[in-house]
Amino acid sequence: MGFHTFNKDHADFLDDPIRYRFLSVDELLAHLALEREMTVVDLGSGTGFYTDHVAPYVSKVHAVDVQEAMHDLYREKGIPENVSLTTAEIGDLPFADESLDAALSTMTYHEFADESALSEVRRVLKPGGRLVVADWSANGEHVEGPPLTERFSLAEANAQLEAAGFTIDYASERVETFLIAATKN
Repeated sequence: MGFHTFNKDHADFLDDPIRYRFLSVDELLAHLALEREMTVVDLGSGTGFYTDHVAPYVSKVHAVDVQEAMHDLYREKGIPENVSLTTAEIGDLPFADESLDAALSTMTYHEFADESALSEVRRVLKPGGRLVVADWSANGEHVEGPPLTERFSLAEANAQLEAAGFTIDYASERVETFLIAATKN
């Protein structure tokens, strides 16, 4: 896989409502099964498009991105009070073991998903913690998104997550994307 980072010069796309075609807020929130006292991490949060939708329903959201420039753009928009910005690689998260209730990755899985990063996500999630992944599918038509060679198929992502110690609760292939909801074993 490519393991590239999103070009900050195209960050306007990250706030484009066209993204709802690939993942609606209701769908994301339903699969996260959020509760008010939860602490959640957005893996590859970018400019906070989906972070902002999760924040009203939980106690705390850690918006993690490898690019400080994305956090700068998020700051310009305004950050909800219960959101903290963290600049880090997904394979080296600065959170205590089993300290987070849920994690989400929206169109970023292809940028970080390897054994090390998935092990790290599992490490920071509490037992029974939820992980929701929506990403570009290798089986897509490549109308939008990264090149097909930088994407995972639904089957590949399911296998990676299961090998990392997650149980797949829901998996769906779409025209251009896939959606997975999993639980930490």
